[in-house]
Amino acid sequence: MYGSRGARAFAARRTSAALLGAALLMTACSSGGGDEGDGSDRTAGGEITQQPKDANPFWVNPEGTAAQQMADLGADGKKAEAEQIRKIAEQPAAEWISPENPEEQARGFTEAADKAGRTALLVLYNIPHRDCGQYSQGGAADGNAYRAFIDGVAKGIGDRAATVILEPDAVLHLVDGCTPEKFHEERYDVLSGAVAKLKSLKNTTVYLDAGNAGWGNPDQIFEPLKWAGIDQADGFSVNVSNYYSTEESIAYGKQLSAKVGNKPFVVDTSRNGNGPYTGGDAEERWCNPPGRALGETPTIKTADPLVDAYLWVKRPGESDGECKGGPKAGEWWEDYAVKLAEASD
Repeated sequence: MYGSRGARAFAARRTSAALLGAALLMTACSSGGGDEGDGSDRTAGGEITQQPKDANPFWVNPEGTAAQQMADLGADGKKAEAEQIRKIAEQPAAEWISPENPEEQARGFTEAADKAGRTALLVLYNIPHRDCGQYSQGGAADGNAYRAFIDGVAKGIGDRAATVILEPDAVLHLVDGCTPEKFHEERYDVLSGAVAKLKSLKNTTVYLDAGNAGWGNPDQIFEPLKWAGIDQADGFSVNVSNYYSTEESIAYGKQLSAKVGNKPFVVDTSRNGNGPYTGGDAEERWCNPPGRALGETPTIKTADPLVDAYLWVKRPGESDGECKGGPKAGEWWEDYAVKLAEASD
């Protein structure tokens, strides 16, 4: 996936108290009037609008990191940089649920989205033995801890609308040799259980992550996806946090779809505007590569009937990890964010 081993980089971005406070603040500040499809609903401050619902039903977080950074840049007189960051702030990007207080986080995000008449886009990334000891190592302590995490998320979502991207790389790392064999049975069990739990909710759509166009062959992953619960899921996700072009990602997704019952899929287009990086160390081309650009903005109007949506799963502007001068995984990197936006002009 990312290099030869599929490494990715995300870490918890906030403490539980900060997350809970942000969720409450978002609920208070999000606009009402959910049925308008013209993008006219606004936050209290009028800075960030929701996107037109008919093409983009996903919630724009008016208190998200990019929105806050945009406001800070403007206050500092950096108007040009602020307008570049606006390109990120005004699009819906996924909220990554951290292990602390998952129920409160899921409730806060889905309540705020529901108030705005939109669907919350959530990522669950807490699988035990996560990221094979690399930049985003960690995850739940064991299977029981992970099940409790999923139970909390499900309780927090309730009957509100949510789209969930389930465990980036978790199946891939079972295939590429990164996750030791002794953990495989547990991982399949908790993933299939998570799909079943989330699909028991009234208005939750679940996409199980399935790698990207650069890691290997769909023949290697379709059976593991079945063991992990793809038959119960709504579909799968591709290109999460990576840079493969939308065209390449659709081709990969369609090959894989044919092997898993023609399931639809979603493509992460957050940073794939210039395609993958081909220079430097091949093992870390995935990590903060230079010269990249924002990709297609999130939408359910896509180029292929098998593609349910283009989504911004990875949050543009947040570092992949401590490589190429970047901060820790998940931390905001202003210079990189501005360059992503500038390159998308």
